[in-house]
Amino acid sequence: MNQILSDNQIRQFIHDGYIRLNKAFPRELADEGRAILWKDTGCDPHDMSIWTKPVIRLGDYAQEPFNKAVNTPILHRAFDQLIGKGRWVPRNSLGSFVIRFPGNEEPGDTGWHVDASYAEQQSADFISWRINIQSTGRSLLMLFLFSDVSKSDAPTLIRKGSHLDVARILYTTGKKGMSFMALAEQLSITANRQKLMATGEAGTIYLCHPFLVHAGQPHHGKIPRFLAQPPLFPAEEFQLERNDSNYSPAEMAVRLALGR
Repeated sequence: MNQILSDNQIRQFIHDGYIRLNKAFPRELADEGRAILWKDTGCDPHDMSIWTKPVIRLGDYAQEPFNKAVNTPILHRAFDQLIGKGRWVPRNSLGSFVIRFPGNEEPGDTGWHVDASYAEQQSADFISWRINIQSTGRSLLMLFLFSDVSKSDAPTLIRKGSHLDVARILYTTGKKGMSFMALAEQLSITANRQKLMATGEAGTIYLCHPFLVHAGQPHHGKIPRFLAQPPLFPAEEFQLERNDSNYSPAEMAVRLALGR
């Protein structure tokens, strides 16, 4: 297999829970995608007076610039290295987008959390979004930067190494796992972890372990931030005991957390 990630990057993913890929997709695709997104926000990129909301969330996007951005050869090779060849499902879209606008209003969505990965129907009118140790429904958390993101532009905050703490929490709950909110209530255990800002130029991608703790933040810059945060879907769940010991780095991280 043609390796795109270095041994150091693999080690960083296992121990810190993320890697950053610069120029993972062309800036031209980011520019084309952003033009589509601007139209759907109902805002004018040249008229700040109508940027009245701190955050706008938009639905699934599968147009050409988004499809191409998530299917670059570099990215596919990185998926093979982090998750395992044949163990992930190719995407044709980039899921939802979070667009953060400059301003003083609190967005109300800046709590530390782990993204839920699967839904459980608990009653006729209630669905519980959950996370478990097998990471059912999610192989990676991915952050696609469709605009330049500096420290002032509301970059996603990451707690380095927090995926190890989360793995230990989830292990105690087995296959059933935990609800999004129940897990969020236990994440104070990660508060002393070093914080990283997911900055970079348009075309940058952060590939993160699905258990990585992260948070949004208010925008104190000048240019709206455009970010996609799709999951990489699994072809199979994480396996922590393989007969052939052919563990992916994502599985190695969980095993490391559990002392295996």
